[in-house]
Amino acid sequence: MLPWLFLLLALAAFAVAFKTPSVGVLVVCLLAAFALMLAWIIGLLQQRLGSRGRDESQMIDPVELRRLREQAEARKLAESQSEPPR
Repeated sequence: MLPWLFLLLALAAFAVAFKTPSVGVLVVCLLAAFALMLAWIIGLLQQRLGSRGRDESQMIDPVELRRLREQAEARKLAESQSEPPR
């Protein structure tokens, strides 16, 4: 939501820059519009990258990973011992 607000403010700054007869206001509005457009682009990129990030609550800590590996190895060993020899 916030990046779109930056875009609207940038467009408003451009509109003021085109309508003003004062050179000082023109320069300030153009600089503000440039800064707001940059903030808009950075905000969009943050949203896009943030949506692709991992959920940290789903990550497995090393102790849990070791326990899962040991369980898998124990299951493999139990299956290989229960199979009849060929």
